[in-house]
Amino acid sequence: METLRIPSLEDIHRAYGQGEEAVVALVMQVVAQHGEVMAVVQQQQETIRRLEDRVRTLEDQLAKNSSNSGKPPSSDGLKKPRNRSLRKAGGKRSGGQPGHPGHTLKAVPDPDHIETHVVMRCQHCTRSLAEVPAHRHEKRQVFDLPPLQVEVTEHQAEIKQCPHCGRISKGEFPAEVTQPVQYGPRIKAQAVYFNQYQFIPLERVGEIFADLYAHSLGDASVVAACEEIASQVAPINQQVKAHLTAAEAVVHFDETGARVAGSLHWFHSTSTAYLTYYAIHSKRGSQALREIGILPALQGVAVHDGYASYFQFANVPHALCNAHHLRELKFLEERHEQAWAAQMAALLVEIKQAVENAKAIDAPLSLETIARFEIRYDDLIMAGLQANPPSEQVLSQPKKRGRSKQSPAKNLLDRLRSHKSAVLAFLYDGKVPFDNNQAERDIRMVKLKQKISGCFRTEQGARIFCHIRSYISTARKNDQNVLSVLHLALTGTPFVPTCVGVQRAPPA
Repeated sequence: METLRIPSLEDIHRAYGQGEEAVVALVMQVVAQHGEVMAVVQQQQETIRRLEDRVRTLEDQLAKNSSNSGKPPSSDGLKKPRNRSLRKAGGKRSGGQPGHPGHTLKAVPDPDHIETHVVMRCQHCTRSLAEVPAHRHEKRQVFDLPPLQVEVTEHQAEIKQCPHCGRISKGEFPAEVTQPVQYGPRIKAQAVYFNQYQFIPLERVGEIFADLYAHSLGDASVVAACEEIASQVAPINQQVKAHLTAAEAVVHFDETGARVAGSLHWFHSTSTAYLTYYAIHSKRGSQALREIGILPALQGVAVHDGYASYFQFANVPHALCNAHHLRELKFLEERHEQAWAAQMAALLVEIKQAVENAKAIDAPLSLETIARFEIRYDDLIMAGLQANPPSEQVLSQPKKRGRSKQSPAKNLLDRLRSHKSAVLAFLYDGKVPFDNNQAERDIRMVKLKQKISGCFRTEQGARIFCHIRSYISTARKNDQNVLSVLHLALTGTPFVPTCVGVQRAPPA
């Protein structure tokens, strides 16, 4: 488009001086350029609108933190947001509560060693007390570790020649002794404990062994121990997976990204209060969920954070994490001054408290109470939709493929309305929790692994991590000692949770 030239005052005076024809020509020139001017103005208005939307989006991103969005606390940086916790104060004093057993160091009745400090002379008159028996002792106990060192046990198999037939017979080594020189199960268990449970990198595991036991451990030895345990616990994890699929009433799901062999992969967690199952996949969505194989055949309720791929499995009842909703509602209240958002957050918390009170007295909520909560919920959704109608731009634009861009408030309202039964699942079913904190606690271990040790160099290493962490997490949830269950796995008898194989009672 050529640059528009608007007539100046000099042009107008010159035209009047030249006569009527010059004035008419000038007016015609202005009229001819009017359409072009309006097109330029409309283009500028559209640019301004896009820039305003972009600025608003960027400002929204800057306003988000761990308290009003799904961002982790580590992303807050050094400037932590003002504490506006969604949890209400319980009125309890800090520290141990009445009835708590405590963990104070206490003297034991049978110490391993006793050192007697004799009195040779009287501290007052200096006479000798060497032959005087002590009539009592003042006792003090020191808890410490003995000097640690690696013990080497040599196994010798006798070789004998029979004097009768002349043939050679040899003694049998224990089944676990297979190499001329090898590490035992306790060293392997500790190596795996440091690397897979405490997330210490391979090189530093070797340094720990050198400092503690004066015996450095090579990277290959740690990797081999991890592979051995992963192979031993894989069948147990398959049993856990089958149990989660078919026998649990409520199952929690979550996923997080990680770099594996230089490319983005996704760790998927499936868990309950007593079981954990991790899986690694190159995809995040429905393809990964189908190939992992739990969600397509799930018999219980799937609790998750609302990722769209979960809803593609329509045969499964869903429950959404309301902790996510509370954070989003808080953001809308603070950033966009949405009054309905504060009221919706208060209503969800009120319903949660009512459900907890009903559980405390073992009496379900009445149908009338549930209906009243539903009416208030629907009223707030309608109030939110009235405050956030579709923009004129969206209504005027021709339909395109995909979803039209909407405001954060409208997106949340659509989710709360279309998935009402999943949002209020905790109201209808007492077994369904208010949030998905169980899955978030389990998936957090994957992020912690990345922060401490970095990415996974190979897919095989990521799968080994999934096997071992699934086994360890399940054992911890069942009050098992981690070192003990790792030792059991290395000796061929891995820990199996008692709940695995117990079928859920059919619904009434």
